[in-house]
Amino acid sequence: MTAYEIIHSKRSGAALSRDEIAFMVDGYLAGEVADYQMAAFLMAVYFRGMSDRETEDLTRIMLASGIVLDLSRLEGAKVDKHSTGGVGDKLSLVVAPVAAAAGVLVPMISGRGLGHTGGTLDKLESIPGMRTDFAPDAFVRLVEEVGMAIVGQSPEMAPADRKMYALRDVTATVECAPLIVGSILSKKLAAGLDALVLDVKVGRGAFMKQVEEGRTLARLLISTASRLGLRASAVLTKMESPIGRTVGNALEVAESIDALRGSGPDDVRETSLELASRMIVLAGVEPSIEPARRRSEAALDSGDALQVFSQFVEAQGGDPRVVDDPGRLPQAAVTEDVVSDRDGWIVGIDALEIGLASTALGAGRTTVGDEIDPSVGIVISSPTGSEVASGDRLAVIHAETSGRAEQARDRVAAAFRFGGAPPASSPCVIDVLE
Repeated sequence: MTAYEIIHSKRSGAALSRDEIAFMVDGYLAGEVADYQMAAFLMAVYFRGMSDRETEDLTRIMLASGIVLDLSRLEGAKVDKHSTGGVGDKLSLVVAPVAAAAGVLVPMISGRGLGHTGGTLDKLESIPGMRTDFAPDAFVRLVEEVGMAIVGQSPEMAPADRKMYALRDVTATVECAPLIVGSILSKKLAAGLDALVLDVKVGRGAFMKQVEEGRTLARLLISTASRLGLRASAVLTKMESPIGRTVGNALEVAESIDALRGSGPDDVRETSLELASRMIVLAGVEPSIEPARRRSEAALDSGDALQVFSQFVEAQGGDPRVVDDPGRLPQAAVTEDVVSDRDGWIVGIDALEIGLASTALGAGRTTVGDEIDPSVGIVISSPTGSEVASGDRLAVIHAETSGRAEQARDRVAAAFRFGGAPPASSPCVIDVLE
């Protein structure tokens, strides 16, 4: 058995045995399968796919590459939330504190930016002093003390995913259902969860562009999780325009704090409450979605969730003063307005183009070793549904230099779609699968 034979077999459309998948995954982790061979394997899977059995085998092998946390000493259900990736997706920073304030234990293992989408760890690390690299025992203590923790994968937890995740980001193999399932579930199962709520993004700015693609991925995630002993439900949410009004790490943290104060954008609030409510039901804190929704709203509107967020930041080494003074977050050296060249209604904002523009500013990565600039990004001044006149501000670019801001300006302007009438409103939640 060689990497070449396995790559050739999958490239030709054959189903791989468990041993063949293990040869590639374990060999890559051990350094016996080269980066270029794993990249070729990932691309073969991208084009040829995997059966449900192969996907389950892949997930089990990735999970078995590391340890599984024992959270049995923590009383109560342990429930996490995971997004398949979107532009401006800062929802974990709102959902986790709301769920924790409502009585759910939230041990969240998160990732970094993938492609044009942002990563929760990158956002959190824009908070001065904030740490996301905790050993397993320390992670468990954080959940016990605060009710939540958001950390990256430790070297001991699903290390195969940790290495493959970084390679997928820079080889255009992110948008592949079996690879998404293996990545998400291996690290979530390693966290010792009881249940998981999945936020499956659908639309122009998501990896799943069509609703049926999203449903297919959601069903595969739920069925694979069930076979591995993890209860899961999925919420399909739209990802045509950026979530909220900010794209960029520190900018999104500031907007999350606004949302926890009750003054954030409606789509951030509504989607966060939906996801938190699903977590509350899966945890058994409430029997159904209606009382869970009321409990979520109470946690948010009372300020309890904001207090949990402040405690969480301090517990993980961050400066809790950012909660009262977001100006302590990193600030870009240059800001530049993007203005409208016509009159009309904003009927859409291309989330993919905004995400790519933000990445080009330095808010995301184009190679594995790229450093993130936490201060840069884009603030949407005229969201979908706004009526604007020529010369009105559409967005503000936050950049390191005037040259970078200038390079992004045309791309950001082109992301705005105009119409002669206001667009029809549509809900953030497309569907729920259980």
